[in-house]
Amino acid sequence: MAFYQFIRTQQINASVEDVWNFISNPANLKKITPDYMGFDITSSELPEKMYEGMIISYKVSPLLGIKTTWVTEITKVKDNDYFIDEQRVGPYKLWHHQHKIIQNSDGVLMEDIVSYAPPFGVLGKIANHLIIQKKLQEIFNYREKAMIKEFG
Repeated sequence: MAFYQFIRTQQINASVEDVWNFISNPANLKKITPDYMGFDITSSELPEKMYEGMIISYKVSPLLGIKTTWVTEITKVKDNDYFIDEQRVGPYKLWHHQHKIIQNSDGVLMEDIVSYAPPFGVLGKIANHLIIQKKLQEIFNYREKAMIKEFG
C-alpha cells in the first residue's frame, strides 16, 4: 500500500478563538472548498461545533464531475488546538486529516497534515503522482485564499 502525507501551513492574523470557531463549524467547510468540486454536505441538522464521534456525510466531485459519497468521522477534538477527521466511506483506502492551530506572535499558524493512501495499489500510486498531489495542492491553495478572505 502506497502511503503519503501532505502538509500545509498558513499564518492567519486572528485569534485562536476566532480561527477555532470558524474551522470547527462543519457548515464552514463548504466555504473553504473549491466550487468545481461540487461539495455538498448531506448530513442533516449539523451542530455549530464538531465533536468526537460526529459523522459527516458529503457528496463531492473530485474528478470529471463524477459525484461520490464521502463520509468522515471526527475522531479527536481538543478545543482551540486541533481536530482529526478520518474517512469512513470514500475514495481513499486511508484518509486521516489533522487540523492544528498554534498561537504565535503574529496570530495563528494553521497546519493541516493529511495522511492518505490511494486505492488500487500501483494504479493508485500512479494516480497520486499524476493527479492526487496536484488536486490537494489546488484545494489547499483555494483554502488559503478563502481563509484570507475570511480573516484578512
